[in-house]
Amino acid sequence: MRTFTIIWLGQLVSTIGSYMTEFALTLWAWEMTKSATALALVGFFSQLSRIPITLVAGLVVDRFNRKHLMILGDAVAALSTVGIGLLYLTSHLQIWHLYLATMLNGSFGQIQSLAYQTSISSLVPTSQLTRANSMNSAVHYGATIFGPALAGVLYPLVGLLGIVGIDTVSFGVAIATLLFLQIPQPAPPATVEIETLLTKLTFGFREVWQLPRLRALLLISTLFWFFHDLGGAIYEPMILARSNGSAQVLASTATAAGIGGVAGAIILSVWGGPKQRVGGMLAGFIGAGLSKTVFGLGRSPQVWVPAQFCSSLNFPLLGSSETAIWMTQIAPAQQGRVFAANALVLQVVSAGAALMAGPLADRILEPAMASKTSLARTFGDLMGTGPGSGMAFLYVVCALAMVGVGLGGYWMPNLSKLGDRPSRPHGST
Repeated sequence: MRTFTIIWLGQLVSTIGSYMTEFALTLWAWEMTKSATALALVGFFSQLSRIPITLVAGLVVDRFNRKHLMILGDAVAALSTVGIGLLYLTSHLQIWHLYLATMLNGSFGQIQSLAYQTSISSLVPTSQLTRANSMNSAVHYGATIFGPALAGVLYPLVGLLGIVGIDTVSFGVAIATLLFLQIPQPAPPATVEIETLLTKLTFGFREVWQLPRLRALLLISTLFWFFHDLGGAIYEPMILARSNGSAQVLASTATAAGIGGVAGAIILSVWGGPKQRVGGMLAGFIGAGLSKTVFGLGRSPQVWVPAQFCSSLNFPLLGSSETAIWMTQIAPAQQGRVFAANALVLQVVSAGAALMAGPLADRILEPAMASKTSLARTFGDLMGTGPGSGMAFLYVVCALAMVGVGLGGYWMPNLSKLGDRPSRPHGST
């Protein structure tokens, strides 16, 4: 796992830098707009740009050098960050610039992340797939710990421009780790098939849809992530609204998420993951939903911090288990197109969730919880009626739905039949 570990370290450094910039820009956007919709639209535009790219991303990743695609994705993200810094320096930065930057990063980032994900099965043995994927979870959660914390300390000293400079250097580290490493490419097919462009683009969907067990896996993961992203879209504005815009409180919950995620990833890396990966995924769904329910009901960091830690503790388990299932079911040479098809479904759902969340919170639930409506009379004692209460109501409903998805998975016959053996021989179509 030496090559994988070196690449992993480069991605960790780069992601920490990106999270520093993201945290600083979130505070800037909230100060400018005080709108949940404005922040939710950042996520929407990021997913929106990924949708058309994902149509061809799997084909691109399966046909072109994955190492070069990863370098390209990091380089474009670095240029986008520099652009934000220049706009801020000249006092021209506006909220729509963030939307444009996230669209650009989302487009190339989709190809970069897919190239990275599909390279894992070529870099590590099958027995280490769950461990490798749990290490990838540590990239996200480790950055969640250090990114906001470092940004909170350095922002008063170096400002947004300094944070952008650090982020740019971190991209350089990620690119440097890739330049001198060899990433195996999947072997070309033994026979040359004449395929139309439409056949190539729809291969991933057809591969999943013709197998009931894989259809069930995609369905339940899509439901889970819809409710997760619907609640997640108003996570930051909910905290800022209920803490009077406190950067320290937002940073503390982000740090708790990172510590929980890293703890979960470490436990999973040492453990190696459950033998019954479907059971591990469903248990993670339920644990995350229960923890988020407590988080949504809380009104202070004393509740938010431990609840966020417990929530994030579950995500390495559910994410690594699900990814390992897909990797054992799909041949390496086909993973790019299949993973891209799955990602496209999730991106459409996530974009829809982000687009719904902001207006639902700002125009319906926030006013309803702040006035003497039946909703406020029923849930006001539980969630309060001040700023952020309507967002908290939506967050709790989504969290309970996540629990329901996890429990429902145990009664899906096709899902329970998913074992660790491949659904079809590797290399067959």
